[in-house]
Amino acid sequence: MRAAMQLHRRNQLPQAITAYRAVVARWPKIAGAWYNLGFLQRQTRDFQEALVSYKRALAAGIVRPEEVHLNRAVIYSDFLRDHEAAAAELQQALTLNPGYIPALLNLANLYEDFGKRPEAGSLYARILALDPHACEALARFANVQPLGSIDAALIVRLENALLAATQTSDRASLGFALGRLLDLTGQYHRAFAAYAAANRASLASVEGVVKPYDRAEQHAFVDRLMSAEAPAAKALASMVPPRPVFIVGMFRSGSTLTEQLLAGIPGVAAGGEIDFVPRLVSTELRPYFESLIALTPERLDALAARYHDELVRVSASAHFVTDKRPDNFLYIGLIKRLFPDAKIIHTTRNPLDNCLSIFFLHLDQQMSYAMKLADIGHYYREYRRLMAFWKKEFASDIYDFDYDALIRAPEAQLRGLCGFLGLEWPGQVPLVATRGAAIRTASVWQVRQPLYCSSSGRARHYAGELNELRDSLADLQ
Repeated sequence: MRAAMQLHRRNQLPQAITAYRAVVARWPKIAGAWYNLGFLQRQTRDFQEALVSYKRALAAGIVRPEEVHLNRAVIYSDFLRDHEAAAAELQQALTLNPGYIPALLNLANLYEDFGKRPEAGSLYARILALDPHACEALARFANVQPLGSIDAALIVRLENALLAATQTSDRASLGFALGRLLDLTGQYHRAFAAYAAANRASLASVEGVVKPYDRAEQHAFVDRLMSAEAPAAKALASMVPPRPVFIVGMFRSGSTLTEQLLAGIPGVAAGGEIDFVPRLVSTELRPYFESLIALTPERLDALAARYHDELVRVSASAHFVTDKRPDNFLYIGLIKRLFPDAKIIHTTRNPLDNCLSIFFLHLDQQMSYAMKLADIGHYYREYRRLMAFWKKEFASDIYDFDYDALIRAPEAQLRGLCGFLGLEWPGQVPLVATRGAAIRTASVWQVRQPLYCSSSGRARHYAGELNELRDSLADLQ
């Protein structure tokens, strides 16, 4: 066991897995060994084996079995897309420990994914009854409040919680929730101040852990993407259904709405934000540009087949599966080598609205540009520069899909998109809210509403705060 733990600490995961397997083969009743084995198998994306190991840990009498059920639930919901199984695991955890807050949080989040606002709100309220100082639960409770139901007392409660919060991560969550409520009630100056403070707290919470956004580095990276020699090797295997449709662009540019509208058309399934391409770039293809040169058709075929397995997991019967990982715009060159015939939908939006929406969202801090307006503006310019290059390289396979135009004339815009993909027009604009599928995105509530115009032109409410950003993007309007 000590040897296995040391291997894990040194990040030698395959060797650690082998060591734990040796332990459980000889001593199958050591519950902790099964648990650690399951944890490592989850890290290496061997999800079915991880589920088996966690089950063996339960059978061996693991202490705090509710934690094991929580881990199994995360695998089912985040990776295997089996949301019913995830809910069952969470319910089992709560049967064992009704006050287990992590399970309550995850179950409430699952309800949010399915658009079950009252059920999610009820669970967040239950957590707050157990722990009135649960900042994350309070923030999420505020975030599920619908427009028209904003209680002034809840705003005061968030403000008081912010004053009492000692952790920067808590101040970030509470601040973004407060900003949302103030924005919804038309208190725009106060809302902007709350969002700005929330971003400062979010940045402080990862100080020394996440590298700050480096404008020169991003510019050089885009330069290299555009100047890299285009290798001739491409995947050889013929594309069989389901085929990928990549939805790329800036975060908060309408990608979720685009995907959900497409998923209402027969033959299209929503894959959500499939992390295959960015994960490939950050692991197996490091260093990226050197790896691109060395890729052979056979290796590309193997990678394309693995990605195809991800699509089959979403739907084996669909003709198209969407991948709406927005920042795949960085890797369109790689995508077109893996799938030479791939169709790419580029979602666009008014630049100021887009940048403001990013600033108002509690994004993963790994997206380090997202916490300062000036950095967002710089990143946006680099994105536009790169997309102009890709559109010259792959003009016939990239389709600009404008969120603002969609809101004004949804049928005309969707007809054009269907034509680009070779899909038959279904006769009417699909409805998103009536479908029961899970939507795992920060836009889960907006996208379930009928098409609305309030997000288009949103920046006008913050004209004074956006002067510098407006000047920096003036030529891109």
